[in-house]
Amino acid sequence: MNLNVVVLLLIPPSDLRALLAFRSALHEPYLGIFNSWTGQDCCHNRYGVSCDAITHRVADINLRGESEDPIFERAHRTGYMTGRISPSICDLTSLSAVTIADWKGISGDIPECITRLSFLRTIDLIGNQISGEIPNDIGRLNRLAVLNVADNRISGSIPKSLTNLSSLMHLDLRNNLISGLIPTDFGRLTMLSRALLSGNRITGRIPESLTKIYRLADVDLSGNQLYGTIPPSLGRMSVLSALNLDGNKISGEIPQTLMTSSVMNLNLSRNLLQGKIPEGFGPRSYFTVLDLSYNNLRGPIPSSISGASFIGHLDLSHNHLCGRIPVGSPFDHLEAASFLFNDCLCGKPLRACLKN
Repeated sequence: MNLNVVVLLLIPPSDLRALLAFRSALHEPYLGIFNSWTGQDCCHNRYGVSCDAITHRVADINLRGESEDPIFERAHRTGYMTGRISPSICDLTSLSAVTIADWKGISGDIPECITRLSFLRTIDLIGNQISGEIPNDIGRLNRLAVLNVADNRISGSIPKSLTNLSSLMHLDLRNNLISGLIPTDFGRLTMLSRALLSGNRITGRIPESLTKIYRLADVDLSGNQLYGTIPPSLGRMSVLSALNLDGNKISGEIPQTLMTSSVMNLNLSRNLLQGKIPEGFGPRSYFTVLDLSYNNLRGPIPSSISGASFIGHLDLSHNHLCGRIPVGSPFDHLEAASFLFNDCLCGKPLRACLKN
């Protein structure tokens, strides 16, 4: 028997039916990416579809609207697709990855039934117009390592079951309409390395449990409605390198622990922070970015800041700081914009201080 015939006999007809139903719910008018979706073989030269070599079941749907693939280079454009994600995708029961990203026009909800696809490791739906809520039972996907629904119109709250995703490493919910609280047991996501929740309507406090995630390297909670104080334990996280809390309603004082932590990119701007900039900078203080602008900070710039091993970009503008700007590194390469709109700072690069 011909090998191709053998392969066709091995491919379940349910996979072909599911793919055809999935395809019929989408409209891509410019690139013709679905032109190759012909014939009875799901696994042969079907753009964006990969199959398991042993089972011949569909294992991967990878459709990106922004790509260096020749089909995009020939058209000299990025992709645009409308329609919705059909629930028929849930009949592809061997799927391990679903990437339907950056098509700009795909709308509708995330099918609830997607939580039945127990082999899923990746859900990447970034850059569409998808609405509705994150499926309530998302926590059933115990193999899921990547959940990316950024740049959509997702609403509702973060499902409580999400903290059951024990394999999750990358969580990206940026730029949606998500509201409610960050779950208090967020720290159960012990494999998480990136938590990107910016540009939503999330309220409440930063949960203390988040600081117990050992692998967490990048936390972006900016552009929400968070309040309360900054947990000092954030500064004790051993691999945290980027912390962005810009544009919230966080109050209280800046924890001293953040000045000598592993954090290199620290943005606390546009909050309600009070008190003084903490002393305690030293050789372990290494900042590519240190942005404390648009707060209610008072007092002098701490002299110990000159002891930091490196500060690339520093912004202390729009506070109530007063006194002499320290001399030497890092101040010798900073411009006036870093210090403007304070109460009474003086010295280079601002006006000279009055002599006593």
